Order: sequence, then structure tokens, then C-alpha cells
Amino acid sequence: MTSILFRYIFKETAVPFILGMAVFTFVLLMGRLLKLAEMVFAKGVPFFDVCRLIVYMLPSFFLVSIPMAFLLAVLLAFGRLSADSEITAMKAGGIGLGALLAPVFSFAVLAYLATTFITVYALPWGNTSFKQFLYEVVESRAATTISEKVFNDDFPGLVVYVDNYNQATHKISGILIHDERNPEEPMTIFASSGIIAATPKEKNVRLHLENGSIHSSIGATGYRLVEFNSYDLHVNLRQNAKKDELDEKDLTLDQLLANRSNQQADIKFRRDVSIELHKRFALPFACIVFAMVGVPLGIQNQRSGRAGGFSAGITILMLYYMVMSAGKTIAEKEILPPSIAVWLPNLLFIALGIYLLRLAATERQVPLADMARMLIGEAKEWLRRRRRGA
Repeated sequence: MTSILFRYIFKETAVPFILGMAVFTFVLLMGRLLKLAEMVFAKGVPFFDVCRLIVYMLPSFFLVSIPMAFLLAVLLAFGRLSADSEITAMKAGGIGLGALLAPVFSFAVLAYLATTFITVYALPWGNTSFKQFLYEVVESRAATTISEKVFNDDFPGLVVYVDNYNQATHKISGILIHDERNPEEPMTIFASSGIIAATPKEKNVRLHLENGSIHSSIGATGYRLVEFNSYDLHVNLRQNAKKDELDEKDLTLDQLLANRSNQQADIKFRRDVSIELHKRFALPFACIVFAMVGVPLGIQNQRSGRAGGFSAGITILMLYYMVMSAGKTIAEKEILPPSIAVWLPNLLFIALGIYLLRLAATERQVPLADMARMLIGEAKEWLRRRRRGA
């Protein structure tokens, strides 16, 4: 009997979890979709390379979508069981709250282990691979792919405009280049024609310009004009290296531990590393916390069913990540040590989960749920009156 109940509740939770994972991951991907589409249509990046970039982004998406999908799955599953009076029937058969919690906590442990694996191994791999591959594909390809009659800013420190560009021969004409690589002496180059010679492996581009002039400023009032028949402008794509340097989110667990104990490192960087180190384990632990909160709240939704479970899940997720963001800010401002500030959401929601479990064990209603229903009812009544008045 116990094994049958375990499998039944586990299955009820697994189905909405898979659907939730797909939905939340797709929603997170939509935020990057416009940029990815620009890479395909504007920069000519092959669709296969874009798919590879998406694979590298998936660990960062899963880090968020797994806890979110798990909470939603628990609320939907127990909301459905409660709405269909199956929870009441189980209690009448002598099944206690502990038997109902066992499959959920087993699922939570699996979700926790999967999310921890992502934060420890997959996340740094995905972040570093994404940056390296994006640099190779986009920056190197941008070196030989220039849009006509458009101000192109793909080159580091340069804005390039050409009237005509032959992609087969890489010849350009009607050229205007604004060079700000040296902020103290910016210059503008005009040329009638030229050719682009790129060496992607060396991250270097040579712009061979013909029949033009160089206009540059000298000091506050000085001006220099140089005319040329032939001029080579070398562009080192590695000038974007600072932008692509690894940050604490890209470091492996061993690197985080080494940098945290490195007394010679910058204090701010060490603090950020310590925050990231605690986040690597605090975020996966949200699966355990959501199990404690989700089961009693799901049991409470006797009338609202799946709709009530979805709304409750979104509310809890918003509160959790708001507190997580506040805890990170508190740690950055050194109000509390990272070991406390980063784990603050889990500590608060564990206390809330214990309180809700005690209410569910004694079959008492959650006061907050009654208050929320009352507020929702009053809001609906207010909207109804406004519509009648209009």
C-alpha cells in the first residue's frame, strides 16, 4: 500500500514538473531569442552554431527552472488531489502527512542533486564555453561580414561605414571609419576603396585602405590632416578581452575556494567569490525548501485546484527570489556575512514551511490563505463596481 501511494504521488508530481521545466526554460530562452535571431539574420551565423550557444546557456536556465518547476509541480499535484477529495480519502484510510511527504521529499532530493550538479560543474562549463564560442563565432565572423550603408560597431573601438561591400572578394568602397581606440586622440578616416584581410585564428583584421585622408584631434584645439594613397589599419580583436574575462560565475568550485582564500586578490572580488560560492549551494537547496512549503499549501487548495496552485506558486517564487536578491545586496554591502545573507531566503522559508506543516498536520487553515482570498474577493468586487460605474 505504501509503495503504491509513493509511486502514485511521485508520478503526479513528475508530470507537471516536466511540463514546468519545458515552459520555464522556454520563457527564459525567449529573453535571448531576439539577440539569437539577430545573429542568424544580420550577422549570418549558422543556425547550428546558434543551437550550440543555446546548449551552453541551458545550465544557467536549469539552475532557475528546476526549483521553479518543482514548486509548481508540488502545488499542482496536491491541489488536484485535494480538489478531487483524494487527500480526504487518504486521511480517512489512516494515511498521515508523513506518508504524503515521503515521495515529495524524495523528488526534492533528486531535484536538489541535479541542481547542485549544474551549479558545481555544468554552470561554469556552460558560461566559459558560451563566452569562448560566442567570441569565435560572432567576433571572428563580424570581421569579414559588414553591412552596407550601416554604421557597424562590431570592431572593438571602431565604427565602420561602407557604401559597398563585396562578400566574395572582401572589397569595400565609400569608407568612413571613426577610431576611438585611443580616447585622447580619436581620428576619422575617409577612403575611396579598400579590402578586408582577416586572420580569425590570430584574432586580427587588416583594413587595407586606398586614396583617403586621416583627420585627428591634437589636444584641445589642435588638428591634423594626413592624406594617403595606401594605408593599413590593423584591428586586434583581442581588445575585447576585458569584456570576455571570466568572472565569479564562470569559476569552478576549486577556483572559487582558491580565490576566496587568496589574500592577494582584490577585496571586492573575494567578497563576490564568497557570495557566489554560497549561492552555488543555496539555490539548489530551494528544492528542499519548496517541498516543505508546497505540500501544505497544495493541500489547502481544496476549491481552487490547479488554478490556485499556479497562482500560489508564482507568488511564492516571486517572494523567494525577491528575498534572495535582497540577501545578495545585504552581502554586497557587508551588512551581514555571505554565509547568512545568501542563505536568508532558505532560512525564512524553512520557518514558514515548518509552520505550514504544523497547520496541515492539525488540519487547520492557513490564515494567510484566508486573508489572500478575502483580498482577492474584495478586489474583484471593486473591479465589478468600477465597470458598472463606467
